[in-house]
Amino acid sequence: MRAVRVERFGGPEVLVAGEVPDLAAGPGQVVVGVRAADVLFLDVQVRRGLFGEHFAVRPPYVPGCAVAGRVLSVGEGADPGWTGRRVAARTGVQGGYAEQAVVPAGELVPVPDALDLDTAAALLHDGPTALALSDNARIGPGARVLVLAAAGGMGALLVQLAKASGARVVATARGRRKLDAALALGADAAVDHSEPDWADRAREAVGGAGADVVLDGVGGETGRAAFEVTASGGRFSAHGAPGGGFTAVDPDEAERRGVTVTGIEQVQFVQPDARRLVERALAEAAAGRIRPLVGQTFPLERAADAHAVMEARGAVGKTLLLP
Repeated sequence: MRAVRVERFGGPEVLVAGEVPDLAAGPGQVVVGVRAADVLFLDVQVRRGLFGEHFAVRPPYVPGCAVAGRVLSVGEGADPGWTGRRVAARTGVQGGYAEQAVVPAGELVPVPDALDLDTAAALLHDGPTALALSDNARIGPGARVLVLAAAGGMGALLVQLAKASGARVVATARGRRKLDAALALGADAAVDHSEPDWADRAREAVGGAGADVVLDGVGGETGRAAFEVTASGGRFSAHGAPGGGFTAVDPDEAERRGVTVTGIEQVQFVQPDARRLVERALAEAAAGRIRPLVGQTFPLERAADAHAVMEARGAVGKTLLLP
């Protein structure tokens, strides 16, 4: 089979496609024939050699955290009824960039008949995360919501969920293409957060004294500026870090303004909760209530190009590899 391996930590060029032996399912495992593999910014960061304290990954390895496809074979102790079924599954932090992936049978989630496998792959990580963040934010009719990185995979879903709750949604993104994508998803207004006065424009767009809910998928200085847009008594979710680490909020200032601050702990799920949220995300998409924004797809051999686009902040929505 074909697979992409990280030969050493470094830039996109360390992603090399080649032939490797077919996989065999061990006890309690299945082999999935991969139709689509999710590409996360986390893949990019781990490939660079970051987060070694959290992930025991050493080159050479096959990256990729999630796949969708059909079950080819099952190992001892796994239900043979899975064979041939369309499934989606998380693979951990490696194993997805290949024509086949070995997955614990307990990670498998059936893909509804009404849903294509590419869409299922695009929802495996961002779907559960967006649903959990939306639930925790308690967004109701008339709420003023600011969504950062609204044209990213998760931000696109958060825009849709906030609009479905009856909120006024102001989106931020970088560049006209991404702003237009956020507006097409239902945002009431869109602001370019790479411009110097973006926070003032965002405050004006949400109206009133600021945003009741800020969903910060960026972090760094952008996230800090977004905190200033949060209304007194509002809620600030600091769950994203691509802008230079999770947003640092002074707890005394948050208390003085009555702002409830939450972080990445909201989406650190134990397995049963993660599976339940994946099932819910796939069901919501099958019913047409949410749809992932898949902005670009690449064949397996061009995994390096996929990473390069993401590092250059050129990706819109989700990026998928299609073995």
